[in-house]
Amino acid sequence: MSIKDSELILNPDGSVYHLNLKPEDISDTIIFVGDQDRVEKITKHFDSIEFRTQKREFKTQTGYYKDKLLTVISTGIGPDNIDIVLNELDALVNIDLETRKPKQDLTSLNIIRVGTSGSLQKDVPVDSFVISTHGLDINGMLHFYQIDDISNPKIENAFIEHTNWDINKARPIIINNSQYLENYFDSPEVHKGMTGTAGGFYGPQGRVLRLPLQDDSLNAKLDSFSYEYFRITNFEMETSVIYGLSKLLGHEALSLNAIIANRPNGTFSKDPKQTVENLILYALERIINV
Repeated sequence: MSIKDSELILNPDGSVYHLNLKPEDISDTIIFVGDQDRVEKITKHFDSIEFRTQKREFKTQTGYYKDKLLTVISTGIGPDNIDIVLNELDALVNIDLETRKPKQDLTSLNIIRVGTSGSLQKDVPVDSFVISTHGLDINGMLHFYQIDDISNPKIENAFIEHTNWDINKARPIIINNSQYLENYFDSPEVHKGMTGTAGGFYGPQGRVLRLPLQDDSLNAKLDSFSYEYFRITNFEMETSVIYGLSKLLGHEALSLNAIIANRPNGTFSKDPKQTVENLILYALERIINV
């Protein structure tokens, strides 16, 4: 059965609605960045750019880096944007946009997030890098999908007990990264740990300006949580949804984090742009082997 026009929306030129992309516009290896200005910070290192477009905050450039075709997409901030980007990217490779039917032979994309994050551990300093071994979803977006096969209930239950999680909030979900991709990006230069993904920047990440928090000790509980060898190293706003939707759709995903703030130490990078540039170079030199 064909997917209805209201469910898979296409632009008049046949491109997917939000990303403004056609299947031929992307590579099978895609770098996610949050900030649209960071797209050029990556593609300035490319040997050539073959395609570029932008619609709203979704900027895309595809080109060659050392003979490997790569696509860089800015997702904007937050889980809701990741829901748009990953579903539309999957549609480009796994749905025939003319017949509007899923393809028989499915394509698996390699998705690497290159983003910024704040550390929750004193020993993960500013200007360091973190590979997210897991995404801890505390924003609730993934609950709209069938997630039983990708969650880790034992770790989730331990986290719920440790934090005395409020029953009025969405149940936390923990999703593994792509071990396949981690093998390409792991090195003694990086830290590894579980990455918490919040649905906002202020209250959901424990920041207080004028509004009181439902649980003002949550960050301390995140800092102190451990289960076997798992601990929560950092906090941001996209990783768990990238991991969750990629698992559900059959794609490989890995999140690389430039640590620009350390919450327990109260420190912020003196040169966050250089830290991000260092992570970009680190990622590019390894992505060519994927």
